[in-house]
Amino acid sequence: MFNGKTLSVVLPTYNEKDSIADVIRRFDKLGVVDDILVINNNAAEGTSEEVASTNAREIIETRQGYGAAIQRGLREVDTDLVCVCEPDGTFNPEDLLKLLSFSAECDVVVGSRTVSNFIWDGANMGWFLQFGNWAVAKFLEVLFNTASMSDVGCTFRVITREHVQTILDRSTLPGSAYGLEMLLISVVTRARMVQIPVNYHARVGVSSVTGDFGKTVTLGLEMIRLVLKTRLKTIGRRPRPAPARVAA
Repeated sequence: MFNGKTLSVVLPTYNEKDSIADVIRRFDKLGVVDDILVINNNAAEGTSEEVASTNAREIIETRQGYGAAIQRGLREVDTDLVCVCEPDGTFNPEDLLKLLSFSAECDVVVGSRTVSNFIWDGANMGWFLQFGNWAVAKFLEVLFNTASMSDVGCTFRVITREHVQTILDRSTLPGSAYGLEMLLISVVTRARMVQIPVNYHARVGVSSVTGDFGKTVTLGLEMIRLVLKTRLKTIGRRPRPAPARVAA
């Protein structure tokens, strides 16, 4: 529990057998997480055994895809706050406390992996990925007049229970672009959102997407199309940030 609010962590997994148990234990060690849920999305053999050695619970989701796994996790938890993260060793679970510090004022707090000071040696965030994520984020920011953004692909985020339901009601994508769809839903529904730099490390194992240059380019183009498609749908509705909070 964090500041009187219950908190769960959703970890979608496909190819993270060698890192997932350590990630779970580090989240558990923080002392603020009430529930850790692993969504086994046709994961590598041995993953279930690794999860069973921890305090996390496991749900099997056979519909393949990053988005499908996250959506299943969001449907399965019932806490005031929900953290979504990847269990591949790229993120510091301890950075959750950094994100939570903004949760009282925001509907969604999103991590950013593109701030150079927080990118560790060996991380899969070379100039192409770093600039690509930053460029698409700024494209979204300009088109929708959002709060400052610098990354569209960071999984690490904290969402309120109310906004989780809003996201689920509007979700359509089962694949790798779902993280961006979550951001776009937050933008068009005028959710209070902020992006915070998080540490980004070398991955344990190989990513099924960003480990392949061709897949990375394809995903980037899909994201640009998704931003444009969403903006075209909202023409006629002036994009603007959520209204400021008024002190009582």
